[in-house]
Order: sequence, then structure tokens, then C-alpha cells
Amino acid sequence: MKAINLEEKHSLFKKQWHPHQIAVVDDMQVILAKIQGEFVWHSHENEDELFQVLKGTLYMKFRDRTEVVKEGEIIVVPKGVEHCPATKNGEEVHLLLFEKQDTAHTGAIAHEMTQTVYPKI
Repeated sequence: MKAINLEEKHSLFKKQWHPHQIAVVDDMQVILAKIQGEFVWHSHENEDELFQVLKGTLYMKFRDRTEVVKEGEIIVVPKGVEHCPATKNGEEVHLLLFEKQDTAHTGAIAHEMTQTVYPKI
């Protein structure tokens, strides 16, 4: 049981769209990620996801709208809702995510951006 410095943990990796696990809470994992550009349209059939923006602005695209999530804000994507995280103007955004440990990175979608192993840092 030690405090986790999120800025320090973010400094340990550069790769974008590649989640890194920093903690486990019961059957949930706490993940850090750096993103830039647009991800993959996907959904998670049985899992909700919580995104917290630590740096920058996240544009969470849904089929009927885009939610703008600013630094210090969170958004919860309910299970089964198709979504596509994105950034604009080349900005790198730093995220903290909270999701079940068995949540597939891109749901049922297989894509070149899909990660199956989240390094623990």
C-alpha cells in the first residue's frame, strides 16, 4: 500500500493507445494510457468503462453525438454502447481508466490497434 504518482507512472512509457495497469481493485483494474488521434469504433458487451482525463481534452464519439471531456473530468461509457475515443489537432491526451480486468481492449473487434497484454508499471 503505497501512493501512486500518476505523472511519474505516465513518464514510464511513450507508446500511445497501449494501456498500462497501475493497480487492481477487487476485479477492477486501474489503467493509464496516452492517446492521440482516433481509436477504433467498439463496444464492451458486459463491461462499463470509466475514463478520467488527466491531461488534454478527450472527444468521446458516440454514433449520435460527441462528448467533450476536459482535464479533471470523467465520462462513463455504459456496457454495450459503441464508442470511439479521439483527440484533435495532434494533442496527446493522458487518461486514467477504470474497468473490469477481463475487459477486452477493443471489445469483439479485432484491429491492428488491439492490445491483449497490459504491462504492469
